[in-house]
Amino acid sequence: MPALASGSTRIRPLEAVSRVIMLALVAVLTAIATGGPQQLYWIALLAVAALPAFVARNHPVLATTGRFAEVIVTGLAAGSIASAAEGAAAGFRAEAVLPYLAVPLLTAALRRRPTEGAALLGVAAVALVAGGALAGPSTVLGNLGYLAAGGQWLVLGAIVTFAAEAMRQFLQPAEPTPQPYAEATRLLTQLRSVARSLPGATLDPGGISEHLLEELRAVAPGHRAAVLSASGGGRLVVLAQTGAERVDWETTLDADSAIADSWATQQPHAASRSQARTHRGGEVSSLVIPLVAGVRTIGLVILETDAAGAYPPAVVQSVTEVTDPAALRLEAALLFDDVRSLATNEERQRLAREIHDGVAQELVMVGYGIDNAQATLPEGAEETAEELRSLRGEVTRVITELRLSLFELRSEVDRNGGLAAAIAEYARTLGTSAGLRVHFTFDESTARLPAATEAELLRIAQEAITNARKHAGASNLWVTCTVDPPYAEIEVSDDGKGFADNRPDGRYGLTIMAERAERIRGRLKITPRHPSGTTVAVVLGTPPRRDSVRDSVSAPEGE
Repeated sequence: MPALASGSTRIRPLEAVSRVIMLALVAVLTAIATGGPQQLYWIALLAVAALPAFVARNHPVLATTGRFAEVIVTGLAAGSIASAAEGAAAGFRAEAVLPYLAVPLLTAALRRRPTEGAALLGVAAVALVAGGALAGPSTVLGNLGYLAAGGQWLVLGAIVTFAAEAMRQFLQPAEPTPQPYAEATRLLTQLRSVARSLPGATLDPGGISEHLLEELRAVAPGHRAAVLSASGGGRLVVLAQTGAERVDWETTLDADSAIADSWATQQPHAASRSQARTHRGGEVSSLVIPLVAGVRTIGLVILETDAAGAYPPAVVQSVTEVTDPAALRLEAALLFDDVRSLATNEERQRLAREIHDGVAQELVMVGYGIDNAQATLPEGAEETAEELRSLRGEVTRVITELRLSLFELRSEVDRNGGLAAAIAEYARTLGTSAGLRVHFTFDESTARLPAATEAELLRIAQEAITNARKHAGASNLWVTCTVDPPYAEIEVSDDGKGFADNRPDGRYGLTIMAERAERIRGRLKITPRHPSGTTVAVVLGTPPRRDSVRDSVSAPEGE
């Protein structure tokens, strides 16, 4: 755009100067052609027609209308001047005013309006005929000199239009070809700088949402409140909520509710019914405020209280004064989450490809080499054969570990399947490879957690399951998944020998799980299981009342 702006700056003075020069020129030529000032009133009319070019040059209607007016006045003036001139060459006297046609044609061409330029040429031809007819059908319109002068300047006008296109390209050079990677690098660098300068050096949608609800408590009544954002597929996810009881908010945008209306219209909606899927009855007031960043709705704030008429216009105004600036903060956090998730997934896929194409393939070849060595051993080399069998078993074990690591790297939460399904698939695969009996218990709401939160919970569950398979020496594995956004709890228990604090890789795995839990503001708990084994649990949010979890599924397996 800088090039365009620069070109436009040079075009505007050219328009004004060309009109002033042309008005002065045709005024002098008209006075000479007619032998006096009698026809100069046409020059005054031309000046009036040119006014929009000086006072409203960028107006889409006035500027265009002005250019057509200039062409019409020029054509009519040509006929009048030819009629007022004397002598055999009177028709050619029309050329005194016709040079002005170049000004509106040149302007249209420089403004990238070829269609308008063609229309101006057509209107000019009609105006010349009309001017000749009005001035004298027999003396002017039948004058070959007048027709020749008009035709000549129409041709010259067309040439000016084409020449102006070349001038426009010179004044407005083409924009440089965009460099997507350079632009992406610049934006990511800016994002990193901004993220480091923010309070707490983090961009957390959940934390920002909780802070917003705390701010709203001071300006509006509410027994229950929540912040929701889009998750794709026409559904919303709960980022944060407050209240004595856990509420199962309506999270579909195709429902007949104030939530759907507010999202679609980007306007606050007050209602006298609850925005939850179920409500125990009684008087209620609800207020839904859209969080709009620019032109995009990125979330909703819901306030509810057990009283009628609790949200008059004055309260709505106070609430929007708090939510408007918060919308931009939340959008930045959500975008940062998306960028981080994309980068993380891409890195996991890259590592999986490198392991599969590199180390894994080389180990397979090592295994084939050991098999070949075993097959070619001479008789009596029992000790060597035993060592090769032991080595082959170790290589097979390492290859199996690598394949399971590849499966872990490539495992993701399907937006259609949910967190519980992803954990179950991983636990089944690892349980089968280790001979573990895996028992599942799922209690999952139809509402979803944010995608980034589900991804972190899946990684924590994977680490806990992997630790149990590798180090616990267990026979059974119990996996419990409870999700009622924004609350979630994942628990992995085994009946093995317990957690060894002095094992380096165990401490490292514990550190990784703790860091992931902290990233989503969760709590990691590791406790002994009676009579043997270990329980690893990650808890997000506060638990709901047991009767508030609806549309759930309990799925014990592996018995």
